[in-house]
Amino acid sequence: MKGSISDLMQQAQKMQADMQKAQEELGHAEVQGESGAGLVSVTMTGRHDVKRVCIDDSVFSEEKAVLEDLLAAAVNDAVRKVEAHNREAMSGLTAGMNLPAGFKMPF
Repeated sequence: MKGSISDLMQQAQKMQADMQKAQEELGHAEVQGESGAGLVSVTMTGRHDVKRVCIDDSVFSEEKAVLEDLLAAAVNDAVRKVEAHNREAMSGLTAGMNLPAGFKMPF
């Protein structure tokens, strides 16, 4: 009995270390969201920090509201891609844990 508890604790510590490492790696990953068929693009890290915004010169001839909508859509696209990337990357770590459907880890 004592050996199995010790083994369980070691597994939990290893899993915690693996998850911290994975979170660090995800934070440095970058994804790109786009709108307007690539007229506006946003590069975002896995921590949802915006690193770059690229706006095609042709957009500046449009009304301000058009640019604002394109920028919002590109940011939203980047956020969705970050979430999908993070879910996919973390699924490998949580695969053997038998977590209930929809369970979200604290990150």
